[in-house]
Amino acid sequence: MRSKRFSTGLRNSAAAAATVLLTIGATITAATAPVPAAVAHDDFNGDGYPDLVVSAPGGTVSAKKGAGYVAVLYGSGSGISTSRRATFSLSTPGVPGTAQSNDRFGQATASSDLDGDGYADLVVGIPGNDVSSATDAGAALVLWGSRSGLRSTGSRWLQDGTPTAKGTFGKSLATGRFTPSGTELAVLAEDDLWTYGFGATRTVQRMSATAVSAPRDEDFTPTALTSGDYNNDGADDVVVMGFDISYYEGRLPRDRTGGAHYLPGGPDGPKYSHGMVGGSTGASGDINNDGYTDLVMGSPADYDLQAHQLMDGGSVDVVLGGPDGPGGPGGPGGPGGPGSAYQYFTQNSPGVPGASFLGDRFGGAIAVGDINGDGYADATIGAPGNDIDAATDAGTGWVMQGTTTGLTTRGSHTVGQNSPRVPGTPEKGDRFGGALSLIDTNRDGKAELIASAPGEDTNDGAVWVLPAIADDLPTGGSWFFGGTTLHAPATDARFGETLIP
Repeated sequence: MRSKRFSTGLRNSAAAAATVLLTIGATITAATAPVPAAVAHDDFNGDGYPDLVVSAPGGTVSAKKGAGYVAVLYGSGSGISTSRRATFSLSTPGVPGTAQSNDRFGQATASSDLDGDGYADLVVGIPGNDVSSATDAGAALVLWGSRSGLRSTGSRWLQDGTPTAKGTFGKSLATGRFTPSGTELAVLAEDDLWTYGFGATRTVQRMSATAVSAPRDEDFTPTALTSGDYNNDGADDVVVMGFDISYYEGRLPRDRTGGAHYLPGGPDGPKYSHGMVGGSTGASGDINNDGYTDLVMGSPADYDLQAHQLMDGGSVDVVLGGPDGPGGPGGPGGPGGPGSAYQYFTQNSPGVPGASFLGDRFGGAIAVGDINGDGYADATIGAPGNDIDAATDAGTGWVMQGTTTGLTTRGSHTVGQNSPRVPGTPEKGDRFGGALSLIDTNRDGKAELIASAPGEDTNDGAVWVLPAIADDLPTGGSWFFGGTTLHAPATDARFGETLIP
């Protein structure tokens, strides 16, 4: 039951028309601004404004259920708009491959300027794609940015060199400068981490394929990736998040709890350093504004394998970066045992609104960004299983601010469809907070909260845009949209299951 943790505070350590849209692609507004010298990792058309990617991995494309698609909404001085958009799938002309049932196109996404041309590029994971006779072998697709936004022309297909059934290549993605040579891509498969480099001519070179599990951690199950320069040495690092399974008397599986592995970058790419207490979801940013990237990880579904039940309502771990990586030498996984660079939160922590109940899935989604423009990255935490009155699994989000010592519960608050001036009504199975993003779409210095409810309208899904306010998050100006708004497939699309940045 995670007795190794403190309960609070610091701790050591769609429709025919829609199908046509996906087939021909949507028109977008071309950028007229000059390309900046250094492009943001999420600016696909080089106009200086971040863009938003929304996935719908359950969408029906070319009559194939669950084939999936992604929608890109372009930013401007007035923020993102559904009128400035593009939609991509495996049925879009110029994209290699063919849409198949349950491909789950868009189950994972990541972005950065991979080819160094001044425009961010998008990588789309397709973990359910069948490669030859290998069911769910998985693949990934690179869509290149340009002055007119993302383009399908010349897109690159990536897959395991030896595709295997249930390999789920592309189930999570991350980008960063993992070596001195430039921006690279990390791709998570079932138990392997693949890294790729890209040339100025958009050539692709596989750098390495590394087994995720360290020899002493054979029962670690990877689920997701995040990246950043946690040791501030100039090379980005990778954190692989997932589950650790512990055993009773070394034989019988006892419980499954969140864990993570730290792989610092270097001349040879990311290499395993140490494991740590962590979670199956997470995001990265500089919470305490000290120049080191920090980790915020969620454990929404820790499980008692003997009793066959969830252990709690979910929890969140904050691991601060330092010269030796996340947590430092005395942090989680370090030789000195628990260190001060660590925080642990649940809904029962003092100052956190609400109360923890089994199945809340607190920590089911995490986003990190500067909401109030004070230079400290803040965090939003989703609990898509949280009940609101009689609406089970309606879902809720939490907002916590960054400080010099990490996240603080002072002033923390919740957000959901029951918040003032937020459109919508909490309903059973909405799963609001299933995905979150903090993005400054209009470049006013304050990130807006983008929150999804992939279960909205019986799994059609929807996304909310909640403008940033210095001391409190969503109030006036909030709005939402879904697949229908974009004239894209809506039925059971799970629109908003993932969001980037």
